[in-house]
Amino acid sequence: MLKKFNKILFAIAVLCVFPLLMSCTDEEDTQRPSVDKTQKKESLEKANRYLFLKEKEDIDDYVARHEIKVVETGTGLRYRIIKQGEGELIKQGDNIVIDYEVRLLNGKLIYSSKEDGLKTMKVGRGGVETGLEEAFLHLHKGDVAEIIIPSHLAHGLIGDGNRIPPRQPIVYKLKIIDNQINK
Repeated sequence: MLKKFNKILFAIAVLCVFPLLMSCTDEEDTQRPSVDKTQKKESLEKANRYLFLKEKEDIDDYVARHEIKVVETGTGLRYRIIKQGEGELIKQGDNIVIDYEVRLLNGKLIYSSKEDGLKTMKVGRGGVETGLEEAFLHLHKGDVAEIIIPSHLAHGLIGDGNRIPPRQPIVYKLKIIDNQINK
């Protein structure tokens, strides 16, 4: 009970003191030059464009190095069907099971169904990379495919917080084991 009272007392003290500290400013603080927002925005856009083009170049190099032909979608996702399956085309809402490997462009194995088990998911529900959700809609039950997902469709600026570093494209090699069609 005393610990709870101390926590409440501390919270009240912080709430009372914080506004007082924030109201105390130097005249020098109010004299800081303002940053040109347009210039800052243009600079960030230029940096982002450079990083996007660099990543695209890295993916192009991967494709050339492995001598593969891929289909590129409007979002930058790339995929190829290694072996055509016999099943239905996957649609939003279908429940699927995949056997997979996830690697970085340098070939480093990050995740696999051998280690983590098969993935079962409902297409369009989330919980996987946006690029993977997009790729499923181009595949059929039984397909074996390679999917190259740019970082903006994978784990973005921060990575996955585990094994995938920030701003890293990833490569899925997968097989659609099962597709339970949502009717």
